[in-house]
Amino acid sequence: MATIYCNLNTVSGLKKLNEYLLHRSYSNRYHLNSKRSSSFFCNSKKHFHTTYRRKLKIEKGHQSQQVLSERNADYSGTTTEEEKENDVSKAILIWRAVKLPIYSVALVPLTVGSAAAYFQTGIFSARRYFVLLTSSVLIITWLNLSNDVYDFDTGADKNKSESVVNLAGSRTVTLLAAYSFLALGFMGLSWTSVEAGNMRSIISLACAIICGYIYQCPPFRLSYQGLGEPLCFAAFGPFASTAFYLLQGNTSQMNYLPLSGTIISASILVGFTTSLILFCSHFHQVEEDKAVGKMSPLVRLGTERGSTVVKVAVIALYFLLFAFGLIKALPFTCILFCALTLPMGKLVVRYVEDNHKDKQKIFMAKYYCVRLHALFGAALAAGLVVARAVTKKYVPSPIFS
Repeated sequence: MATIYCNLNTVSGLKKLNEYLLHRSYSNRYHLNSKRSSSFFCNSKKHFHTTYRRKLKIEKGHQSQQVLSERNADYSGTTTEEEKENDVSKAILIWRAVKLPIYSVALVPLTVGSAAAYFQTGIFSARRYFVLLTSSVLIITWLNLSNDVYDFDTGADKNKSESVVNLAGSRTVTLLAAYSFLALGFMGLSWTSVEAGNMRSIISLACAIICGYIYQCPPFRLSYQGLGEPLCFAAFGPFASTAFYLLQGNTSQMNYLPLSGTIISASILVGFTTSLILFCSHFHQVEEDKAVGKMSPLVRLGTERGSTVVKVAVIALYFLLFAFGLIKALPFTCILFCALTLPMGKLVVRYVEDNHKDKQKIFMAKYYCVRLHALFGAALAAGLVVARAVTKKYVPSPIFS
């Protein structure tokens, strides 16, 4: 019994001891795991905050660098663009001030008048042609420069950066240069007229120059009354084209050249296309003209009705062309060649109709008119020359001098 009791006590003690050890081991593990979990949680939390702070700092740094880079890029880009814009604008302003395409108004009347004289007589003087061309270019230079000076005086060109006066910075120098060109040009025209022995031509050319003077110069300034287009038509059409016709057709063999229906019809068409250039040149400066009291046709009509006028004018141009062909004032070859310019006429009409409200784009309208003017004049002159080659009238062969 004693042995059994001792064994039971031993077994019971061992169980209790084992339970105690197990409980303690579990407690130790629990506390250890708790500590580890707590430590892991704290370390994770610290690591998270540390990582977050580091990431935030990096992001802030990147953002700061990005903002700084963007600012620098914007600044440098703006500077580069401004410098580029200034360079481009300066080149464009010089180009606009020179107005090289506008000098077709000197070339076309001379070429058409010479072609009409060749059609009538078979005579063409190359030397006289180039003397007249140089003189005409000088006259057109006077027109452009003096126009800038007098528009500067009235304030019409106050904000016009392509004005020669604004670019040169001197009104006096520009005006002196203008009248120097006028004197040289008129001397060349007079010398050619005296050489040809035709005083009618110099009278016609003098009338053309007078039209240019009263168009823009004080005290007349008839362009401010809306009379610029009629004066332009007369100066470059009947007066200039007819004068060049007389000068080219007058030689020692023929002292008198009649004013035929051919040269009258051709000069009307030339004056028509030249006036269209002037009309379209006002589209982009309606507000400026109105502010200084320059009552151009577009100031009176507005750009929308002005675009309709351009459409009617182009239609009238080709109507006149075919009408002159029907009455045989112009040969068939002129009608045929000039009809090939119809797409250009259509382009002028469409461009003005689409952009007459856009001040920036409509600026190009006058250059489209210059293209029409040059192409139409070239076609008209070519038609006259070809007609002469085909018909072989008046003289058996052309004379070149």
